[in-house]
Amino acid sequence: MTEDFYCDEVLSGKTEVKKVLETDHVLAYHHTRPFYPVHIVAIPKRHISSLITLEDSDNGLLLDLMGVIRKVAAHVTGEHGACRVITNLGNYQDSKHLHWHIVSGKPVG
Repeated sequence: MTEDFYCDEVLSGKTEVKKVLETDHVLAYHHTRPFYPVHIVAIPKRHISSLITLEDSDNGLLLDLMGVIRKVAAHVTGEHGACRVITNLGNYQDSKHLHWHIVSGKPVG
């Protein structure tokens, strides 16, 4: 995997994704290799390496991102009764681009 799969593959269009919700600054889509029966990823369209590297100037983007996550999580919870909203940091973060997972169900495989 590249250091920033989201910019290199998804946002560039090299990897086609099934969009769930999109704004001018945020994209939510079905994970390309899901780990859960429902597995949606939400990302900013601008590179930010992780949650802990956000700047104060990113507050507007963060509000947009959280709004998309909230809407997707509400929809998933409504359909499946529950969901988790997860982000990873440090060595747990495979792709060094801020992203959130909205998941439901038991892990696949």
